[in-house]
Amino acid sequence: MMERLTKGQVIKMTSGKECRVLKELGEGGQGYIYKVRYEGKDMALKWYKMDKIADKGKFYRNLQNNIKKGAPTKAFVWPVELTVPIDGGFGYLMDLIPDGYAEFKHYLLADVHFSGIKALINAALGLIDGFEKLHNAGFSYQDLNDGNFSIHPETGDVLICDNDNVSEYGDNSGIAGKCRYMAPEVVRHEAKPSIHTDRFSLAVVLYKMLFVEHPLEGKRTVSKYPCMREDYEVECYGIHPIFTWDPMDSCNRPVRGVHTNAIKLWPYYPEFVHKAFADAFSQARLVGTDIRHRMTEQEWREVFVALRDCLARCSCGDETFIDPDAAECICMNCGKKLSRPYFLHLKKSKVVLVPGKKLYACHTMEDNADCFTITADVVRNPQNPSIWGLHNISGRSWRVMLPNGTERIIENGRSMQIGRGICINFGGTCEGTIF
Repeated sequence: MMERLTKGQVIKMTSGKECRVLKELGEGGQGYIYKVRYEGKDMALKWYKMDKIADKGKFYRNLQNNIKKGAPTKAFVWPVELTVPIDGGFGYLMDLIPDGYAEFKHYLLADVHFSGIKALINAALGLIDGFEKLHNAGFSYQDLNDGNFSIHPETGDVLICDNDNVSEYGDNSGIAGKCRYMAPEVVRHEAKPSIHTDRFSLAVVLYKMLFVEHPLEGKRTVSKYPCMREDYEVECYGIHPIFTWDPMDSCNRPVRGVHTNAIKLWPYYPEFVHKAFADAFSQARLVGTDIRHRMTEQEWREVFVALRDCLARCSCGDETFIDPDAAECICMNCGKKLSRPYFLHLKKSKVVLVPGKKLYACHTMEDNADCFTITADVVRNPQNPSIWGLHNISGRSWRVMLPNGTERIIENGRSMQIGRGICINFGGTCEGTIF
């Protein structure tokens, strides 16, 4: 059986076309990645280690099915063509990861840094959006961890890789996942990976994005299990997992000098973020009755959109959060007390209106979950920079009611001055009030 490919080797695809191996790019647990030339384009070829695949026929057929269905979104580096089996071995073609992207594990190791909090939030939203569309297409990912998605540090754009284990809902590729990312019921061997276990893994990744620590590792894991063995892993992550910030149980709090990132970063974030993670890692959703009702992608999107909504920049130059429900606004970097800005109060969110802030389709369009398409931005008046305006780039007109009862129409491409008490109808029942 041929395991490793060689430079210059020609590999035939099921379509009858061929690719030529240029060089080996790396090796993973399941196989090797090669740079190949295909139809005049450089692409990547994953070639499997056959001893790592339990049911080769089923695995091959699953890849065929996934290729036929196509990627749920452009965020997935999806298999595009399957090779003809050669001496019992096979692989698939996919696009190369563009330059500038880095695997998430390198962010956790501080080898790569986000350009700012906005890029971090965009990465979270991109991952959430990808998994929502994957699940809506009838797939489960089954193996989300810190090594199978890459992020651009400047923009936060996400590319999700290693999609060969993705299976239709109710099916399983035979892989359980990576330790510390697997849902407790999978760790206990009581369930196979599914959409519900994907959502546990997603919650872990989102927590690590913000706090650069594991949500279940604290005093209890450090003191009781200083050397993590397999049986200890089952205890910590499967039988008795406890969220480090569990409001009902403080036995597993982060340890000073060990979990420095969590201790430093947890206070920076607004209370609604704390509540969301406490809910996601509650005992009911870890090991209790709600393991099939974990935080959904829609719920996480609302949390991270709200987090982006309250992001602003202090005069010290750093980004900070301005919680609309807090008594006062304090910069989380320099400690300076900030003047309370204008907020736009919408049905599901409160957006701080500072220069550069943007509104998205999810803010200004009815029943729209699109948190990437910009529909408005906050701008300064070029004649008088002390006056701020909301610039309409939504493609439709807004109806504005001023505090004195005067009504105005703000057409696409036009701006309106921001002021307290102004009501804006963005279309249909989608409305907001500036306060």
